[in-house]
Amino acid sequence: MTVIQNDKNELTPTRTVTGWRVCMDYRKLNNATCKDHFPMPFIDQMLDRLTGRSLYCFLNGYSVYNQINIALEDQEKTTFTCPYGTFAFCRMPFGLCNAPATFQRCMMSIFSDMVEDFLEVFMDDFPVVGDSFEHFLDNLRQVLK
Repeated sequence: MTVIQNDKNELTPTRTVTGWRVCMDYRKLNNATCKDHFPMPFIDQMLDRLTGRSLYCFLNGYSVYNQINIALEDQEKTTFTCPYGTFAFCRMPFGLCNAPATFQRCMMSIFSDMVEDFLEVFMDDFPVVGDSFEHFLDNLRQVLK
């Protein structure tokens, strides 16, 4: 934050631009998209499965959402223009109507043998539980592996 003097001799705080933030309007694409109704977990049911466990660890999959590849033939649908040219996403951007369902399906597929046993998956949040310290560490090792 920098304070500068404007043309009326008033001091005004300003932020220097250090990068670009991209925001796309995918309403037209989302309207033309066949909807994926993969079920999101109910948070109350997920929390019920966690109750009674003595040890918890909550992992956050920061930025894993942006690791889902978009099929090469579908990348043109995400094309956008800016002052530096025309670009298309090769990884799943925010704003696509099926993005949350696609991501949840991917995470459930990866962790299918652990879910509802000692791991829960809610988008990019992964609570890991155990009944003893050794059991908890074994569960955590499996998740991180």
